Amino acid sequence: MGKGHRPARLGEEIRKIISDLILRELKDPRLAVGMVSVTGVDVTADGSYATVFLTVLGLDQKQEEQEKSKEDVLTAMRSAKGLIRKEIGRQIKLRHVPDLIFKMDTSMEYGRHIEEIIRGLEQ
Repeated sequence: MGKGHRPARLGEEIRKIISDLILRELKDPRLAVGMVSVTGVDVTADGSYATVFLTVLGLDQKQEEQEKSKEDVLTAMRSAKGLIRKEIGRQIKLRHVPDLIFKMDTSMEYGRHIEEIIRGLEQ
């Protein structure tokens, strides 16, 4: 995250707004693959960019189908970027709304992988 408290506070507000939009406003069928959650938002120190980390929970598919579903979610979010930025600008009075960059949060998969390695060492 950027230096200081302002980018952290701004990131948290953006996270809340995007989570609410996914839950209530965005009706894209590509977002219906599972439960889409915003795990975090990193805002640059100057506030020009915000990286939004998403995770999709509840995917009971093969690996390649999961990857396609995640790409579909990213595509849906990128196509709704204008609506999301407009809503952020409306709810948070900003002169300049940060440009949004959407990425998948892989920390849960990485955590599972590390846990499997540790279990393998214990045996």
